Amino acid sequence: MTDSILNSTKKVLGIAEDDDSFDLDILMHINTVFTTLHQLGIGPLDGFMIEDSETTWSDYLEDNTNLNAVKSYMYVRVKLLFDPPSTSFAIEAMQKQVTEFEWRLNVYREGRVRRET
Repeated sequence: MTDSILNSTKKVLGIAEDDDSFDLDILMHINTVFTTLHQLGIGPLDGFMIEDSETTWSDYLEDNTNLNAVKSYMYVRVKLLFDPPSTSFAIEAMQKQVTEFEWRLNVYREGRVRRET
């Protein structure tokens, strides 16, 4: 599996790695999600963004396996922004996943902050 943030996100969206016709749109949505993650207290203190397929999950996660849910969170959020499901039931299910991921990431962040103080 590719470690590229852009390419792995494209893969779960069903877009071939060599198809760059939607890269600008997907990059914009990925960076929007990174802004949300930053506001949740996840990721580098100065924020994070990508500009191409060279940036990897290792660059963002720094090998912190406790943050692997960020990858799924990224997919669900980008899917809702880029290509939302056609039924309200599917949209609602994905929004519930987003809420759960945000809650779990907050729990992780709060636990990390308590350990550091």
